[in-house]
Amino acid sequence: MRIMAIDLGDERTGLAVSDELGILCGEAWTVKEWDHARLARTIAAEAEKRGVQTLVLGLPRNMDGTEGPRAEKSRAFREMLLQEGAPEVVMWDERRSSIEAHQILHANGKREKKHRSTVDAVAASLILEGYLASRR
Repeated sequence: MRIMAIDLGDERTGLAVSDELGILCGEAWTVKEWDHARLARTIAAEAEKRGVQTLVLGLPRNMDGTEGPRAEKSRAFREMLLQEGAPEVVMWDERRSSIEAHQILHANGKREKKHRSTVDAVAASLILEGYLASRR
């Protein structure tokens, strides 16, 4: 059972797909697209092509657990995905995924300017790993 995680952004969106058993992150990449309607079509098509059964969409919450404008964008994007025929879409608390992604890349010697697009893929991987771990 393949699962795809999504770290939604304004210009770039990170995607990560599990292995066939739904145990590990198998692949992560970034899609550069600012139009969320086109992005939803792209992700739905990728999910179908890869046999993904569940999408895990990052839900950005404030540190106190409240939701702001970014969370509203994620919820609206979930509806776009479903309208495009995407499989089940689970919302996942991604409170620190981007911060942790930056820390991981910095700890591995990546400079900020050079890893801007990579951070989105790493954040999607962290969302996926968190979701997969919760299922064990």
